[in-house]
Amino acid sequence: MLLLLSPSFPKLIILHLLLFSLNFISSISAITMDNFEKEALLSIMDSMSPDRHWRSYSNEDPCNPSSSWPGLECKPGLDNHFHVTKLVFGTHPNPTCRSSATFPSQIFTLPFLQSIHFLNCFKTKKTTLFLPHSNFSSLQQLSLRANPALIGPIPPHIFSLESLQILTLSQNNLQGEIPEAISALSSLIHLDLSYNALTGKIPVQMGKLSSLVDLDLSYNSLIGPIPTSIGEMVMLQKLDLSSNSLTGSIPLSFKNLKLLIFLALSDNRLSGYPRPPNGLTNLQSLQYLFMDGNPMFVPLPPELGRLRRLQELKLANSGYSGRIPGSFTWLKNLTALSLENNHLSGEIPSGLGGLSRIYHLNLSRNLLDGVVPFNAEFLSRLGRNLDLSGNSGLCFNGSSNVFRESFDGVGVCESRPSSSSSTSNVFQPLESSSVASPSSRYHSTQILHWVLGFLSFSAIYLCICLI
Repeated sequence: MLLLLSPSFPKLIILHLLLFSLNFISSISAITMDNFEKEALLSIMDSMSPDRHWRSYSNEDPCNPSSSWPGLECKPGLDNHFHVTKLVFGTHPNPTCRSSATFPSQIFTLPFLQSIHFLNCFKTKKTTLFLPHSNFSSLQQLSLRANPALIGPIPPHIFSLESLQILTLSQNNLQGEIPEAISALSSLIHLDLSYNALTGKIPVQMGKLSSLVDLDLSYNSLIGPIPTSIGEMVMLQKLDLSSNSLTGSIPLSFKNLKLLIFLALSDNRLSGYPRPPNGLTNLQSLQYLFMDGNPMFVPLPPELGRLRRLQELKLANSGYSGRIPGSFTWLKNLTALSLENNHLSGEIPSGLGGLSRIYHLNLSRNLLDGVVPFNAEFLSRLGRNLDLSGNSGLCFNGSSNVFRESFDGVGVCESRPSSSSSTSNVFQPLESSSVASPSSRYHSTQILHWVLGFLSFSAIYLCICLI
């Protein structure tokens, strides 16, 4: 108790902490890298990066904190050795890649490796993705992005990476079908195969990836319907299948994706919504819905107006017909709405002008008509982000030249000739004379007097002739 009250007690604590830290640092410094792993690492670094002559540093311990190499992470193991757990190539300040670099198959000789990253590495010399045939249980993340010379299929024995959580193979030149064995990666939470040349159908077995949060298969050449099994991925928050050649309708099973925030199905050959479409209203977490560029040729589903968290809605270039549903005015969080290049008709719902968060609205190239229902504040706020062109029936209620200058192809209602008034002038001349101007009435009176005068003169002349 007396020690706790002593003024020197805090100093003793600090001294003990310093001694502990020194002992810890010295113990870490005493740990060395396994010689087998060191040799494998030197081989990988020499084959991949021209940044330095890596073997000239062989006297160093690459994992030692005092001489840590770029792009490399190590952790001490229970065997009193450092082990390589992460390798990153291609991004500064990590090692850059040789122009002739190919995928290093020896990378899987590092038994404790957890994370592999290759960005913009394989650019000229064609190479394929090599994966071990036997289980490689340590790897949790495999990322190969923007490697144009990475070709060939995704190896079917990808299931050997049984602990994989993140698989990113985007912006490469991978071909062939998505292997069904990918469904065996039960720990997977992120799968990105976008921007490749993958073909065939989306495997039905992918529905088994029940832990998946993010699935991106966009910008490939996938065909066939969207598997209903995707609706079994109840943890999905992002689903991007855009820019493929998928056909059929959106599966009704999508109603199970209640955590979905981002859904992109743009630029496919989809032709229908779930039946019944009210299943879409289950997607109450949805904030981004991109479905433009599909041959829908149906009226816009009013049910979309019940997705109250929607921020961006893109339904352009899809052959939609009929009116813009009034329910779209319920989307109070909407910031962008794109409905251009459809066959929409009727008037613009006035409530769209009450969407206070919207900054982009494109209704161009439709068959809309009537008075534009937006006030000056709305028009000023959106400016060029409001596109109403290509709707010959639309007009502004006013005579301000500002409207003419700001919105191409949309005139002022009062300046347009009325077809009904022209018809009245042609077929109802007496009625039109009743509402004629004073000057026109004056000219009519003059003509009448001239006619009467002429008749009187004619009568007198006839009488004289008879006499």
